[in-house]
Amino acid sequence: MIKALGFIETFGLVFVMEAADAMCKSADVELVGYENVASGYISVLVKGDVGAVEAAVAAGVEAVKNMGAEVYTQNVIPHPHEEIEKIIARYSFD
Repeated sequence: MIKALGFIETFGLVFVMEAADAMCKSADVELVGYENVASGYISVLVKGDVGAVEAAVAAGVEAVKNMGAEVYTQNVIPHPHEEIEKIIARYSFD
């Protein structure tokens, strides 16, 4: 069961990579993956404990803003419903 999911959506792969790096370095979270949304917007997803995911998302947002880019949206879902796992299962790195 996933304790929390965190997302950041921004424009461009470079900014998503910077966000993902900051997220993984700042807290004990696991990178789930990324998704090309549309027209260059890309979302990056992490999972872990609620507090860690909240800290990771905050660090990722700060990293993107420090590069002069805009964060389109961000979100943390604490204790997501178990059916959500069906959506993120496709991001398996195994």
